[in-house]
Amino acid sequence: MNSDGKEKKKAEINGKTFPAEEGMRKALIDFLKKSLEKKCFDSVLIPMQVPETNSYAWVLLEDQSLLDQANPLPPVMTVQGGTALSSVAKHGEIHDEIAAVLRPCEIRAAVELAKLNQINLDNIILISMDCPGAVPLSDYMADPEKIGEAFKSTTEKWEINESLRPICCVCNRFSLEAPGPSASPESSSSDLHIGFAGSNGKNIFVIPVSPKGDNLMAKLDLSSEDSLADWESNVAEIRELREKEKEKFEKEWQAKLDGTDNFIAQFDDCINCHNCMRTCPICYCQQCYFDSQLMKLSPEDYLERAKNRGALRFPLDTILFHLGRMSHMALSCISCGACEDACPMSIPVSQIFTMIGNKTQKDFHYVPGKNREEPLPLQDFVENEFHEVETPREDEEMPAGEAEKNV
Repeated sequence: MNSDGKEKKKAEINGKTFPAEEGMRKALIDFLKKSLEKKCFDSVLIPMQVPETNSYAWVLLEDQSLLDQANPLPPVMTVQGGTALSSVAKHGEIHDEIAAVLRPCEIRAAVELAKLNQINLDNIILISMDCPGAVPLSDYMADPEKIGEAFKSTTEKWEINESLRPICCVCNRFSLEAPGPSASPESSSSDLHIGFAGSNGKNIFVIPVSPKGDNLMAKLDLSSEDSLADWESNVAEIRELREKEKEKFEKEWQAKLDGTDNFIAQFDDCINCHNCMRTCPICYCQQCYFDSQLMKLSPEDYLERAKNRGALRFPLDTILFHLGRMSHMALSCISCGACEDACPMSIPVSQIFTMIGNKTQKDFHYVPGKNREEPLPLQDFVENEFHEVETPREDEEMPAGEAEKNV
């Protein structure tokens, strides 16, 4: 509350409105072409449909004409954008300036990887965009044309429908998020945001979020004076709907995972292929313990284990693998859904990990990838964090002074 007793009004977001008569994709591509022409950056990292196929691949390009084949928001996520960016920028500072066009969850993955020293973002301009979600990779491959057309409708109507991946239907971080009232401009996740939620494909809104974004707009001689109040209102409505779905999702999965037996049952069909690990942008270790020689047992070892236990289930140690992965990356899980798309057994890996990640992240008051300057919780010591409170039995009195100490 301010001195007048009135609630302080939230600062209005301003940007530049561009008409999109030929669709959002064309408007964004034209913006990127103009940016390349004006030397705002040297190259663009963006998804592109592979010629003569229905698949998509990440391409780093300098030629403006090649942008005509690019699709900044494909219906599927074949490779997580954070992983693609890491392959370019993980070896330290690069000399050329690259604009990476990514979905919000891919931006958050890039920020988390930067905190883990797996990406150098010094010469990277992160361009995020409103994301309605993505469709399951298996559904798309079964009928690419039908699913592709349905996805175009989704990007215009912004409806929660069964064609999207379950994890996308409950994503409330699909658009621009402010890092916090006291954060510096450099702490934002993206540098430039492209808004189009609720515009029915008629406009795109270019919003500078950081000094890099402001500099890019200045090079293009573009002002950021257009009010985006309508876009903000549309985003707020969509977010409210997604948050309600997320509440239902958490209650449903809390019941499904209640108890050790229920948790283990979710992974009954796991074949230990480790695809979920290999597609996860946060799992970046060159040598995973679960792929090491320590986990490759000899026939004698298997027989000895079977003798000691009475029986031995194959594949071995699937639950240990998933628990190990959870303990490593739950705090940085950005719920991108890449792991679930990659699972050949259709295990709801992403939904399970999102449920666990949400609970863990809430305990640490941490949102992965939201703020570049916020340290990882396990790398930051906070005094008096996580007080342990012992509750005495009903027939036992708490020692004098203990109640005050535990408050």
